[in-house]
Amino acid sequence: MPQLPAPEYPAEVRARLEADAKEIIARYPGSRSALLPLLHLVQSEEGYVSRTGMALCARLLDLTTAEVTAVATFYSMYRRKPSGDYQVGVCTNTLCAVMGGDAIFEELKEHLGVGNDETTEDGKITLEHIECNAACDFAPVVMVNWEFFDNQTPETAKRLVDDLREGLRVEPTRGAPLCTYKETARILAGFPDERPGAVEATGGAGPASLTGLRLAKGEGPQPRVVRPRDARTPHDEPQPGSRHLSSHDAPQQTSASDPSHPAGPAAEEGE
Repeated sequence: MPQLPAPEYPAEVRARLEADAKEIIARYPGSRSALLPLLHLVQSEEGYVSRTGMALCARLLDLTTAEVTAVATFYSMYRRKPSGDYQVGVCTNTLCAVMGGDAIFEELKEHLGVGNDETTEDGKITLEHIECNAACDFAPVVMVNWEFFDNQTPETAKRLVDDLREGLRVEPTRGAPLCTYKETARILAGFPDERPGAVEATGGAGPASLTGLRLAKGEGPQPRVVRPRDARTPHDEPQPGSRHLSSHDAPQQTSASDPSHPAGPAAEEGE
């Protein structure tokens, strides 16, 4: 059966969203280019992109609701149904899967009592499997509201979701401090993150990612400064000078572990 027209936002909500939308639209030479951040804006209001939110975007940008729906359904970052305060995504792409991502995902489903793309009864956690997050050096990776939790195990992942449900403070392995999914959506819409220290926090590449760059610059390999995965919880505060764990930090036949196989930058191309 055809759906009835989408209901309107309450007047005060509509006025606030329209004011924010006007600021977003002004950033672009063509108004329809503002659709992606506008979808994040309406998602920050309800936690997902509702029919009401899509109708607002269509009206403000002079688009049809079909055009807005086509975009909202194409990108996986736009939720199409109510979701939890914390979007917990387990990478199940190749490297994360073989390093334990599949096991983490299966145990979290049983632990939380939900399936893929489902939300716990308390509305705290939405669980989903996700594709590569370009963090293979730290496999297996779990993301919460797009912040990284590296080198996870089924046990650490279960502690992570338990802490989130209990309202405890949880710190990502790297990157900005964690916030709710609605707050994340507003930041993605292009509004400043005003939390102290959030902008200064970074989620840059770790040592394993930068090894090739160091060798290309003629720098020697650095000593391994890592603890076993199970010796550190994802909630430990990073220590000054500490390095992120890496799935590549297994014993290797290199100069550090085997003097008979020296490693280092070639003196000339081809050597």
